[in-house]
Amino acid sequence: MDDAGFMALALAEAQRGFDEGGVPVGAVLVGVEGRLLGGGHNRRVQDGDPIAHGEMDCLRRVGRMRSYAGTTLYTTLTPCMMCTGTIIQFGISRVVIGENRSFDGNEDFLQSRGVAVTVLDDPACVALMQRFQREKPAVWAEDIGVDPPG
Repeated sequence: MDDAGFMALALAEAQRGFDEGGVPVGAVLVGVEGRLLGGGHNRRVQDGDPIAHGEMDCLRRVGRMRSYAGTTLYTTLTPCMMCTGTIIQFGISRVVIGENRSFDGNEDFLQSRGVAVTVLDDPACVALMQRFQREKPAVWAEDIGVDPPG
């Protein structure tokens, strides 16, 4: 499977989160040999867990590994600083980002720490996040740690 195929799996996770009433960010982790290791989606709203971002849920579901070297994390939205730190901490080699229009992430920081970064600018990822931001601006503000609108 190629980057677009794995991003489609991450987007399906994001859609699951949206359908559950949460923030639509999904992620999947792919091993060195190109095999899907697991996926997850943002569960902050559903679980009342402030750190249950899509990338974090994905890694929790994949579980403990001896090494994450050579793995690729596909995420529908550019990672926040918390998720960026986790990517660096565990030595994930590559991050493929669905879109970076909706949030000013940490791509330069990832690259400065040796992580290969690819931004797909996927229209479906953009559309889902824009829909969420229109429909639930207060939840979005909470997720990114800013004051709610109005």
